Amino acid sequence: MFENLSDRLTDVFNRLGSKGRLTESDVDAGLREVRLALLEADVNFKVVKDFVARVREQAIGEEVTKSLTPGQQVIKIVHDELVHLLGDANVPINESKNREQPTIVMLVGLQGAGKTTMAAKLALYMRKKGKTPLLVAADIYRPAAIKQLETLGKQLNIPVYSEGTEVAPPDIAEHALRQARINGNNFVIVDTAGRLQIDERLMTELQQVVERIGPTEIMLVVDAMIGQESVKVAEAFHAKVPLTGLIMTKIDGDARGGAALSMREVTGVPIKFLGTGEKTDAIEPFHPDRLAQRILGMGDVMTLIERAEQVYDKDEAKKMQKKMRKGTFDFEDFLGAMNSMRKLGPIQQILGMIPGLGKQMRQMKELDEALDDREMKRIEAIIQSMTIKERRNPDLLKDPSRKRRISVGSGTRIEDVNALVKQFREMQRMMKRFSKGGQNPRDLMRMFK
Repeated sequence: MFENLSDRLTDVFNRLGSKGRLTESDVDAGLREVRLALLEADVNFKVVKDFVARVREQAIGEEVTKSLTPGQQVIKIVHDELVHLLGDANVPINESKNREQPTIVMLVGLQGAGKTTMAAKLALYMRKKGKTPLLVAADIYRPAAIKQLETLGKQLNIPVYSEGTEVAPPDIAEHALRQARINGNNFVIVDTAGRLQIDERLMTELQQVVERIGPTEIMLVVDAMIGQESVKVAEAFHAKVPLTGLIMTKIDGDARGGAALSMREVTGVPIKFLGTGEKTDAIEPFHPDRLAQRILGMGDVMTLIERAEQVYDKDEAKKMQKKMRKGTFDFEDFLGAMNSMRKLGPIQQILGMIPGLGKQMRQMKELDEALDDREMKRIEAIIQSMTIKERRNPDLLKDPSRKRRISVGSGTRIEDVNALVKQFREMQRMMKRFSKGGQNPRDLMRMFK
């Protein structure tokens, strides 16, 4: 989401960093570009004005202008101010202190923001934290929403409470809470109705639900793709129901990202979660410092480590590491690595979390094309068309008849199979060099071409 903003800010800081000393005019020139970059990213005008003023006040101080590394000092100031703008620290879900009273999270928002999917994501996330969630289908005006939640609940093996479309949402929520106490569910997520626009009927109904169940959290689900409009939506909801948190969805899209930078500052309500993709595990807690690092092109190693810990088995990872060092891993290992990497998220997104790689990856058009999801599926189809013996012993693929059979089975050309086998050999050699250090990131292309 923040690629353009990140690139613009990186260019500004590179120019400032190239100067031995910074004058006040140097700082002002740099901040003019920062201001334009933020406005183009759709950040609220007043937020930009205040942000730039705070940065300037610190950047023209004696500590910076006389520093041996003034450019780095300015970057630190901008980083710290971005963190402050985004909320200073992660704000976790406020859980019920009463053991007999479940934590009740009420999700509100406009239709199309992704509330129903987010309810399932949040339920799965909390189950991984040891909770026993119950999903509540309280959107009676859109039967498809009830069906969608029931389907998601079945897929995830998470119970869904529903009474169809004839019972009023406040009653459904109250009945669901009673059922949660009986069944021992300690985390209740209520998916409420949305509208295409805010209206009095919607707000009155939400207020009634709040009065009946006394939610622990009322979180607004907002679509990052609608930009500054999402800030207005947040203000309107907060004026009617006491929001305790925000969840931003579709941040993996092509939005400019300014809403995320404006939301907390304008509303005073903390962002608690980000929806990072379509899959049910594509949710992550919001950490202001990590997002600030991503925006400034510093990567996000902590989030990458946390995702990897959830996906990779430690023993299997050690075995893979040994094979990679020796260059003895096979197509079976490669297929497993591809599946595990897919669970981490889009490859471009993962590479962007590695410090220093984000901008390089975006500038390498060849790599972007090579990492296309369709290309990955084509590679997967070829490998799956191999026999177990062929996967474990790639030398068998010197036989042209085997390659022809694989080509037919995967629906690809014989040239595609030949190219994959050749590139696999190169990858084995490259991994040996990676293990010794000094390998250029551009060589990553060879893994997937």
